[in-house]
Amino acid sequence: MTLRLNVWSGPRNISTALMYSFRERADTCVFDEPLYAHYLATTTERSDHPLTDDVIGSMSTDADEVAETVIFADHGRPVVFFKQMAHHLVAGVPQRILTDCTNALLIRDPVEVLTTIVRQLPSPGLNDIGIAKQRELLHELRSYGQRPAVLDARRLQNEPERVLSTLCERIGIEWDPAMLSWPAGPKPEDGAWAPAWYGNAHTSTHFTSHQPKTEPVPAHLTEIAAEASEIYAELLELAI
Repeated sequence: MTLRLNVWSGPRNISTALMYSFRERADTCVFDEPLYAHYLATTTERSDHPLTDDVIGSMSTDADEVAETVIFADHGRPVVFFKQMAHHLVAGVPQRILTDCTNALLIRDPVEVLTTIVRQLPSPGLNDIGIAKQRELLHELRSYGQRPAVLDARRLQNEPERVLSTLCERIGIEWDPAMLSWPAGPKPEDGAWAPAWYGNAHTSTHFTSHQPKTEPVPAHLTEIAAEASEIYAELLELAI
């Protein structure tokens, strides 16, 4: 039986490092944000995502097709990891992507997210950082009888073996120490958006200890930061 694991993150949450970590497992194959093109083609909220045309040209914009040919396809491995963005759950995404898969959430302090995401999205909204959608998704998954694991980026950076081994136990797979490191550089699974977003990930080889951000949240984002921080505190209480 195949374990299909969606990890629902927001941008700048070290989700790419987590994907690289799972990629090192011999029993696992990974996919990078398979719903991104569907999101870009469907939403009218955003028009400033870097490399939008490249993303749309690189994968299907039809979520049903993505479900059939990617999420639920036979990839010849017992574990299939999908790095997902919570805000990509827009109209047209089939419910079975949630109900028929194992799901987890990867959260990060939104103050830290907002100080970095402005390099790619100068004026992000609450939806762009994913935290509100993650809370909504948590309640939806619980309504289906699931109890999704919640990972916190800071704890993952500071205690990768504890957090990852606990996650493996929660989702029913063996802990593999190979998950603690990976080779530097681009990976074949990287999405078409990697040149705009993955600079730090491509220089990494392991989870490094958390370093607090020193730059302040831009003034035009302070209200979003305050609202998002309340949601983050609620989700952090559930984190491994």
